[in-house]
Amino acid sequence: MATTDDHLNELAPMDQNSTPQKKPEITRVCTSLQQQYPPDFLRKVFAELIATYLLVFVTCGSAAISSIDEQKISRLGASVAGGLIVTVMIYAVGHISGAHMNPAVTLAFAAARHFPWEQVPFYGVAQLTGAISASFTLRVLLHPIKHVGTTSPSGSDFQALVMEIVVTFSMMFITSAVATDTKAIGELAGIAVGSAVCITSILAGPISGGSMNPARTIGPAIASAHYKGIWVYVVGPVIGTLMGAWSYNLIRAKDNSVHAISPRSFSFKLRQMRSQDGEV
Repeated sequence: MATTDDHLNELAPMDQNSTPQKKPEITRVCTSLQQQYPPDFLRKVFAELIATYLLVFVTCGSAAISSIDEQKISRLGASVAGGLIVTVMIYAVGHISGAHMNPAVTLAFAAARHFPWEQVPFYGVAQLTGAISASFTLRVLLHPIKHVGTTSPSGSDFQALVMEIVVTFSMMFITSAVATDTKAIGELAGIAVGSAVCITSILAGPISGGSMNPARTIGPAIASAHYKGIWVYVVGPVIGTLMGAWSYNLIRAKDNSVHAISPRSFSFKLRQMRSQDGEV
């Protein structure tokens, strides 16, 4: 018995020391999770879901009506509606989630180290959920229209692919400039990105449909059971956004030699102009 008691006494300190060793590990894991997924992370994901829902609802709804009767909504009007909803949603939820509304944009921001990789899957799921939900809503509202804003190549898949790469590159290049560069005029981000989407969709519409967004294509494709050339609208926007983000990083000014209008000075001028108008 004495031998057993001595053996237990030798083991006791080891058991006591094992518990404190586990606590720091648990603490480190919890701290890492809090850094990767802050308390307001679910709020950001929900904002992305809502923003993408409204984006697809407006762009695909106007495109579907335009395809049936251009006297109600012209092709130009559908392109303008797409640009305007992007502008509106950037100002509405840009300060909450960044207003990506596009899995390819989220992926490009992460690749350019402007967004954490750990959050990319959650943003992607939210964006696809919003797009699919909006598409099925349009299917009910616009019945008997079969194709609710679907995009498919009007010519060859290669032509549509190149067009999607070019127009998405343009959109992401502008987005990177106004959203990630502190020397850019941040207050005009919504107008700049919305205008880019409007201009490029006018050009790309007759060739590829001007999707520039995998979620905007996948949602209507599922709701309409129309999958022609769908790979073009996944591969093209991903390549275009990656090239756009990396290209702007190459030319980004890294010193103070370039003099640009700072956001603070610009917003101060706007407030000053408004106050002067109010006094008058």
